[in-house]
Formats: sequence, C-alpha cells, structure tokens
Amino acid sequence: MREYELLPKIQDADLKDKVVLVRMDHNVVKKGKIKDAFRIDATFATLFYILAKGGKPVLMTHIGRPKDKKTGKINISYEEDVKPVVEYLKQKLGLQIAIPQFKRIDEDGYYGIDSSINFMLRDLRQDKIDLIYLPNTRFFMGEEAKGEMRDAFGKQLAGLADIFVNDAFGSWQPHASTVKPAEYLPAYAGLLMQKEISNLQKIFEPDKPFLAVVAGSKFDTKIGPLRSILKKVDHLLLGGVIYNAYLSVKYGIEIKGIDPADLDIAKEFVALAKENPGKVLEPQHIVESDTLEGRIEGQYRTHCIHDLKEGTKLNFVLDIAKESYDDENIKNIILKAETIFVNAVMGLTPHFCEGTESLYTLIDQNAKAHKLYGGGDTLQELKNLLPGMYIRCIDDPTYYFFSGGGTILTAIELGSPWELASIKALLKY
Repeated sequence: MREYELLPKIQDADLKDKVVLVRMDHNVVKKGKIKDAFRIDATFATLFYILAKGGKPVLMTHIGRPKDKKTGKINISYEEDVKPVVEYLKQKLGLQIAIPQFKRIDEDGYYGIDSSINFMLRDLRQDKIDLIYLPNTRFFMGEEAKGEMRDAFGKQLAGLADIFVNDAFGSWQPHASTVKPAEYLPAYAGLLMQKEISNLQKIFEPDKPFLAVVAGSKFDTKIGPLRSILKKVDHLLLGGVIYNAYLSVKYGIEIKGIDPADLDIAKEFVALAKENPGKVLEPQHIVESDTLEGRIEGQYRTHCIHDLKEGTKLNFVLDIAKESYDDENIKNIILKAETIFVNAVMGLTPHFCEGTESLYTLIDQNAKAHKLYGGGDTLQELKNLLPGMYIRCIDDPTYYFFSGGGTILTAIELGSPWELASIKALLKY
C-alpha cells in the first residue's frame, strides 16, 4: 500500500509549542444534545498525543446542516452548536476549553474569523487555556461556499496555526475546513484517520468470501456505491427501502411509500444483479405494516416473497422478518464469510427491529471473520438492540467500528480511499 507509506502522519510532526489546527468529526449533536459520544471518544488518542507532545490544539468540526438549501441562509442555533461537545470534553478530560465568538452578517452565518481570536490564541500559547474549540464550521459562510469565499475562509483557518491535522475520516466532503488548510500548512493524518484508512483496506483487499450488507431509505444515494460493491463482493445482502424497491421491480409487486425515482434506479440495479448471478441475497420473509405509527397488533403481518403474485399490492414493508435468517443458504453464507461489511439497519426502528437484531446476532456467531461496521445509525442500533454485545465487540479484534459510514461508501464508489478529497489533500501529489 504505497499511498499509506506516503501519507504524512502526525507521528512525523514536531508539535512542541506549535498551534495545531485539528479537523475532527464530532458531528454528534442533535437538538442541542449529544446523541452518541462514540465519534468524540474515538478522537481522544489524537488529542492526547498532541497535548503530550507539547502541541496547542485548536479543534473544529461541522454539526448538522444549518444551511437552508433553498434560501442559502445559515441558521445559527443552539441545536447545532459545539457547546455540548465542549462540555463533554471538559467533563471527561478536565480541560480548560474556550469557544470564540464572531460577528454575523445580516442574521446569516459568520462572515469569517476576525482578529478577536488573537487574545484567545495568546492564552493558548501561554498555557492559560488547554485548547480552543471553534464554532460549528458550517456556521461560517465560506465553509460550503465556492471560489473566493471558500479560499478566504481556508486561509483564515490556516492563519490560526502552525500545523494542520485531519482526524475527521467521517467528513469526506471537500469543504473548506477539510481540505484548504492543507494547502497552506504542513498537514498530517491524525491517529484515528490512520486507523480508519488501514481498516478500510480490509474492504478494498478483503479476505474471501466477502459479504456486504447494505440498507437505506433512498436508492439514489446508494446506487453508485452498490455498483462498485457488487463487483467486489461474493455476496450482497440488501435491506430497508432499497430492498423494497428491488423486490417491487423484480417481482412486479407494489409496495407503499417507495419514491418512483427509486423504482427507476432499482430497474438498473436489478439488471446489474442479473449480470452477476447469485451475488444478491434475497431475504425471503418481509414484514408488512398498515401504518408507520408503530407495531400495532392486527396491523402488521409477515409474507414470504415467493408467495406474492405479480401485481400484489402491499402497504409499508418495514422489516426483514427474523425467519429470513433461518434460511440455510443465507445462514451459511454469513457464517462462512471471511470479511463482512455492514452499513445497514434492516427495519424501521424502534418498532420494527427484529430483523436487524437477528442479523447482527447471526453475524456475531461468525467468530473468525473481519466484521466491519460503518454508519452512525448502524452503530447506534447495534448499541441499542444488543448493548452487551456492543460493549464486548469494542475490544474484539475481529470487529472494527468506523466513525463514518458515508465515507466508506463514497470511497468504494470512487474506487479507492486515496481519491477522497480530504485524504488526497494530505498527500499533496
């Protein structure tokens, strides 16, 4: 892996008395509260390393989507503020952390970083505070902008520090904070970034047989990665709405709640599956519900897909029934796989979760496989449904939990992790 050898690593940097700008992926705040601290905890090693080597950290992350796609306005709200992250770090690590404040323009986002931060940087250099945590990067107008505004914000960020470290594997989008500082500063991959890239190679160079499990609510966001995954895997197991769309097209049935655009894309994927016979696994039992409001007695039922005649109309299909994993073919494929990649919640949780729980439990019975889980929702459901197993798996060397599922799918679609803009910016060649 020549690129990994060429990747500038934080271990190569002289951090002593240097201000170190660190892009984290602490995108864990929802409605002003931390949903799951896993992504924060995963970055502790990099933070400890910087502090131990005498570095002065300035952290930054994006949170949520404060920019209105229609109007372009940026809503600065406590619901997507970094303050809960800072309070968590203070509580966990006992650090003195400061958050700078900047001026807004016309009730929109922050125009940029102004000179008021210089006093805070002085305190950081003089050890009066332990670190600075910048406001949500998406509160700044230049973060997701193009052209001069993006470049200007990137230069402002770089102007804060002596060194740039990217530890935000989950933040793959080529925004100002993920790529621009690397143009102006010595730039390095953090310890988490290195770990994520190393484990990602197990997907690109898997031990065979290789099984991928992918689910989602929209086919249009998954079709690109699925095309690429189908070429790599020995088997692909689908779930969620994308499986509903697949079944609708292949078997000529109607399922409520599927976007017509997803059906068009599913036609393309069904044709692709026919060109790769035997690769796509079809769980045979699905759960139909008359309502999205919950698991209401008398308003849901299980069907075997082979009992459904062409033209059958179903209400919402909200889960893969647990009976599907009693199928000897699917069970044997899961238990004999050498590499298993999971980016999937199979049903509409919290009410329809039996399929997801059964799947994760069966995968855990394969003691020898590399089991690679990616995606915030996937990890959250593993933690919610099987908390004891989740805690055990954190220290199990056959498991790895990625901090960013979307990054993995994007890398798969691009054909290489080295094509991700955030990682390519570090390589500088």
